[in-house]
Amino acid sequence: MRIGDFSRPRIGWRRQRAAEAAKGTAAGAGTVQAAGAGTVQAAANRNRGSLQLRHVDAGSCNGCELEIASIFSPTYDAEQFGIRLEASPRHADGLLVTGPVTVNMSGPLRKTFDSVPRPRIVIALGDCARDCGVFKGAYGVEGAVGDVVPVDLEIPGCPPHPAAIVAALRTVAGT
Repeated sequence: MRIGDFSRPRIGWRRQRAAEAAKGTAAGAGTVQAAGAGTVQAAANRNRGSLQLRHVDAGSCNGCELEIASIFSPTYDAEQFGIRLEASPRHADGLLVTGPVTVNMSGPLRKTFDSVPRPRIVIALGDCARDCGVFKGAYGVEGAVGDVVPVDLEIPGCPPHPAAIVAALRTVAGT
């Protein structure tokens, strides 16, 4: 094998992986679970191609944050679908929450949730946000995101694959 072969991009592999993850069949991608399918559909109809999310780290290990950062890279480019992270909860359409909710973050999460204008959507990203994952039963953990605020969409995985995150967010964005 030549040295130049290692630097050649494998575009076909990435497109196939992204297509499989969008269908929920890629290894480790999991399937998106909507708690209120009507809420997600209503958000998709309302957003029509634009989704502004406020990201809240409620106590995660930062694995999901790395995957969130990668969905805005040129490989996955979530912004082409109108998905953006918003700095202010008052300008956001919903919350993207990662990690189990720690005792110290339960109050700020509730305040952030109350600051997002209605109608709003809450997305629990990762196994820790869904059911506390490996942090279940820890002394500093209050519970999953659904125990503190109502969750509309759950994206499983530890951490979820970036293509699965983009596919789930596209269902909410209506693209």
